[in-house]
Amino acid sequence: MVAVVRGRTDRVVVVGAGLAGLSAALHLRGAGHEVTVVERLAHPGGLAGRLDVSGYRIDPGPTVLTMPELIDEALGAVGRKLDELVELLPLHPAYRARFADGTSLDVHTEAEAMHRSITDFAGPAEADGYLRLRDWLGKLYEVERDRFIGANFDSPLDLVGPDLVRLAALGGFSSLERGVGKHLGDERLRRAFTFQALYAGVAPRRALGAYGVIAYMDTIAGVSFPRGGMRAVPQAMADAAEGAGVRFHYGTAALRLERAGGRVTAVVTEGERLPCDAVVLAAGPVLSAELLADVPRRPVPTRWSPSAVVAHLAADVVTEDLAHHTISFGNAWNGTFDEIVRDGKLMSDPSLLLTTPTLTDPSLAPEGRHLHYLLAPCPNLDRAPLRWDVLGPRYAEELVEEVVKRKLVGAASDVELLSLSTPDDWARGGQPAGTPFSAAHTFLQTGPFRQRNLPRRSGNVVLAGSGTTPGVGIPPVVISGRLAAARLRAPQ
Repeated sequence: MVAVVRGRTDRVVVVGAGLAGLSAALHLRGAGHEVTVVERLAHPGGLAGRLDVSGYRIDPGPTVLTMPELIDEALGAVGRKLDELVELLPLHPAYRARFADGTSLDVHTEAEAMHRSITDFAGPAEADGYLRLRDWLGKLYEVERDRFIGANFDSPLDLVGPDLVRLAALGGFSSLERGVGKHLGDERLRRAFTFQALYAGVAPRRALGAYGVIAYMDTIAGVSFPRGGMRAVPQAMADAAEGAGVRFHYGTAALRLERAGGRVTAVVTEGERLPCDAVVLAAGPVLSAELLADVPRRPVPTRWSPSAVVAHLAADVVTEDLAHHTISFGNAWNGTFDEIVRDGKLMSDPSLLLTTPTLTDPSLAPEGRHLHYLLAPCPNLDRAPLRWDVLGPRYAEELVEEVVKRKLVGAASDVELLSLSTPDDWARGGQPAGTPFSAAHTFLQTGPFRQRNLPRRSGNVVLAGSGTTPGVGIPPVVISGRLAAARLRAPQ
């Protein structure tokens, strides 16, 4: 029996209106709780927020949307449907992978289309290997979906059972790189199905096979883009919650938790005291730790994921080789991750994500213009406290020169830098070690070993977001809101 908050939980204050907080608010309201959401920004979304520059509507946070049914589930708690509120545009291909040898591969989520794509790219034997890989990734997802990803844990012993045996038999505790390599011999293909481990904050060769589920979400379950940009999703969730009676306080920072007898009785903001029976902290690890204050520290320090530099660019034209999401792989691979994770250096031969959302939704930019989101993984501030105020603009120029050299954009003179996000910016926004990817999914920071969402069994504070279970990425973060809500008894 999973532990729940004891006593009354009728009135709940949710701190943070990111995807985790919104998910929690929807599930709680659907269960009959009185819910108030406090958000320091002027709008919902958190890291999946919004940035408007000179007529460009920029997604400053995540750009890859998978498993929208999880958002639909949260909306369903208050009787709403995602397709009533947001138009999702399926992406075909989900990605275009560009390799250093000049070859490219369109990654399709439909089995036959991908089989044909790989046959043309690397031959029929590799294409047949893909079908076996697809089967393996699907089995991993089936065994992990409800028992490991979508469940609360109070102890590592909660993992013990037939599903743990099945996961081990599938290679879930072996190397992801080795698991993919059993089915694919072409190194380029192996990269296309293992780079997703970076989302979990670990190098592919060090990632557990269990994290093949991220590749499943990206390359099999499908990738979509919401018309109007990623901001449309949290806005729809907030609108649905408000329509169901959830109260929102935007532009309001939570300053402290007021306590009585070991329980939180109110959330104190800059100008208000909000009485409550329970609290969901979904404002990120830094603020949550500051508000909790008395939670025991981990016996070993948290290892944070690598960070990223993101340059938002404008251009008049785009090259024919671009898809909505284009991954440009450098020639180097394992050494690249060593530079970022071990050595605290910038990539000498970078692998980059270039997202061009205006290929799907031209309304995001002024007429006749295009918008690019260029992401380069980099060390976090714990590993390398670099002077990003000095380094950032220069590095952005280098990244633009690199994508010009790789013929992903026409010429540097055709590109305008609209905005730049560096580890310093993530840190100023409250992200630990200047990384938006939170705690790395090492073995000892995964599942029941990750920060529990009920930090004190006798308390009435629950956590949600990427720093707690199940982890990083839009699907896990949305699930974390549901798991947080499940820790609170329905009102009597």
